[in-house]
Amino acid sequence: MPRERTDSRISLSRTEPAIRYFVVAIVAAMGSLLAQSSVADEYPVKAAFLFNFAKFVEWPPLAFKGPEDPIAICVLGQNPFGSALENVVHDKTVANRAFVVREISNAQQAAKCQIIFVTALEQKHYRVLLEGLKAQSVLTVGEADDFSANGGIINFKLKDARVRIEIDANAAQRAGLRISSKLLSLAERK
Repeated sequence: MPRERTDSRISLSRTEPAIRYFVVAIVAAMGSLLAQSSVADEYPVKAAFLFNFAKFVEWPPLAFKGPEDPIAICVLGQNPFGSALENVVHDKTVANRAFVVREISNAQQAAKCQIIFVTALEQKHYRVLLEGLKAQSVLTVGEADDFSANGGIINFKLKDARVRIEIDANAAQRAGLRISSKLLSLAERK
């Protein structure tokens, strides 16, 4: 898909009508999640976001060992999702890649992930993780207040009992990731 670059935002241009419709439908669904989510179902909503992030992020080819490699969504620390994350990605593909969910405990394991979710309970360890991933094309997603300020790319925030997202587009660019303007438009910018 051709892309035009403006600031640190990336926009889709001249896409085929079917693809454009698909993107609009996904963005609308994500917007609905933003508007309707409550604290009671916080982690199923976050699981849906993690899956949908894969649709709006472009990784460089070297982020995967080969064209058949799955998109690895990893959870650092105790998994707060239960089975929700596995259920969301089960039998799903993005760009002809299946998904795999892994629980990890360190930065070395995180380098083998495309998306990593850092739980708030890992607040003591995530700074080291983020420092270790600076040269890696890993989409880092957290839920601690200062996650983005410490180099994280996407941060979940609860505001008015709803899950919101904050995106640091510059951190994404440093990681070699391209985030669609459609996703950027849903987020608070850091």
